[in-house]
Amino acid sequence: MIIAAALVALQACTPVPTENPTRLGADGRPLPKVYRIPVGARSSIPYDVQDAVNSLRAAAGAGPVELDSRLTAAAATHSQDMARQNRPWHFGSDGSSPIDRVRRVGYSGAMLGENISETYETELETLSAWMDTDNTRRVILDRRATDMGFAWHQESNGKIWWTMIMGGAAEPQPGT
Repeated sequence: MIIAAALVALQACTPVPTENPTRLGADGRPLPKVYRIPVGARSSIPYDVQDAVNSLRAAAGAGPVELDSRLTAAAATHSQDMARQNRPWHFGSDGSSPIDRVRRVGYSGAMLGENISETYETELETLSAWMDTDNTRRVILDRRATDMGFAWHQESNGKIWWTMIMGGAAEPQPGT
């Protein structure tokens, strides 16, 4: 009986394994968890982001933006191109700038800004990270913006390349 009681007591001291232990990187910080974009959510994600952006804009006193299919096409092309280049930056593999890409898709307004991200996070976590940085927050809250494009490319390893483009009325030409 004493041995059985001792075994029960020792069993209580054994750590319980967790199903998803947090893995740490070389820097001691938790490694990112892979977020797989659910097939059923793919069509709603741009609208969810638009709603979140418009809430943030309203809180800042800026007007709402509408999703623009041309800006979204430019964003999708750039997300795929960043993945091919394996680096998050604003220039295409052909040397194109965000302004070039927006013109290529036939958007007649002004390209006001582009936010990009290479991450394993969800679209709303990415939006939150953009809001935590001055440069990317300014793009989201630009009062001149009336249109938004939003797209992504997810690699088979789970890495997601997000692109948001904000546009607005064409800038008046000097002398007009």
